[in-house]
Amino acid sequence: MNEDKSNDESNDHNDDAAHQPSPEMQLQQTSVTSAGEFSASRQHKKTLPFSNWFPLVAGALIGVILRLVFSGKPEAAYAAMAGTFVLLVPMAVGATTVFVAECQKRRSWSFYIAAPIIANFLFVLGTMAIFIEGAICAIIIIPLFAVAGAAGGLLMGFICRTTNWPKQALGSFVLLPLLLGAAPASEPDLQRVAVLERSIKIQATPEQIWHQLHHADNIRPDEVGQAWMYRIGVPLPVAGITRASPAGLVRSIKMNKSIHFDQVSSDWAENQYVVWRYHFYADSFPPDALDDHVMIGGRYFDILDTTYSLKPQNAQITELKIQMRYRVSTEFNWYADMVASLLIHNFEEVILNFYQKRAMHDEHLVMAPHLSAEMKSQ
Repeated sequence: MNEDKSNDESNDHNDDAAHQPSPEMQLQQTSVTSAGEFSASRQHKKTLPFSNWFPLVAGALIGVILRLVFSGKPEAAYAAMAGTFVLLVPMAVGATTVFVAECQKRRSWSFYIAAPIIANFLFVLGTMAIFIEGAICAIIIIPLFAVAGAAGGLLMGFICRTTNWPKQALGSFVLLPLLLGAAPASEPDLQRVAVLERSIKIQATPEQIWHQLHHADNIRPDEVGQAWMYRIGVPLPVAGITRASPAGLVRSIKMNKSIHFDQVSSDWAENQYVVWRYHFYADSFPPDALDDHVMIGGRYFDILDTTYSLKPQNAQITELKIQMRYRVSTEFNWYADMVASLLIHNFEEVILNFYQKRAMHDEHLVMAPHLSAEMKSQ
């Protein structure tokens, strides 16, 4: 019996030895395991935009669908410039992106920020691709969409990590702008009127500068094209020529894409100052010349008046000052005013440099007869 037990133990030992992998096999298994871990680690380290495009596309698609819904007129429900759309839809894009990504695997907090920003960028590109948004509006709104989208992504990431109802939360993100956007605005437009001014000292007489203010013809792109508003798509100016009329001075402005309008002044003193107020015609802005949301004189933005004043510093130096008064009327004036301020302040700098260079170059110093009008300057 002991012999049988000994034989059984020997057989068990042999079976264990048979199942024991050889040193070579152990080395291969270790290599395979290491390679698998390295591959998994490498896959885990992949970050946007080099992988995981499906969540981005899903988020951007939700944004485009909501933008198609928000195609109402400014005074009606579902207007694209409604605060409901501008603030809540990019949050829905960010939340959708993070939710779809979390369905694949756990993501990092940095992903919750980066992915919604990229998805909102794709969302804006999508609206441009189907011709429901222009380049000017797109460039202006992307920073705000990025911030709102990141906020939505972070909130959805927190919900996914700490609760068991991310689907319900996602539904809220998408339905909330639809519910709030259904009601047309009943309150009067929120208006903010502000004034910006800049000045420059020019080595020229007031008479020389005054002439340039009223005879800006053949404007070249290299003279004003560096202004930010022209870089993002506003058509370049071509000429600004003043004529006398019974109502005062009238300065006809021509820009590319057949844009044209008048600046009218009944308040001016020769070689001292002129105040321009804007007059637009039914055909001042041909279709597709400017985005409706940023059109001068439109519902959301306007230049109310522009004042040029000249103050001699000495016999050869004159200070030229420009003062522009503008209006923004949106439900997010804190952002609209910041953008308008940056663009207008930069424009003032560029236009002052334009008049400085023209006044100081010989080919532009030919003096013209004094302007006069039936209505005397005040």
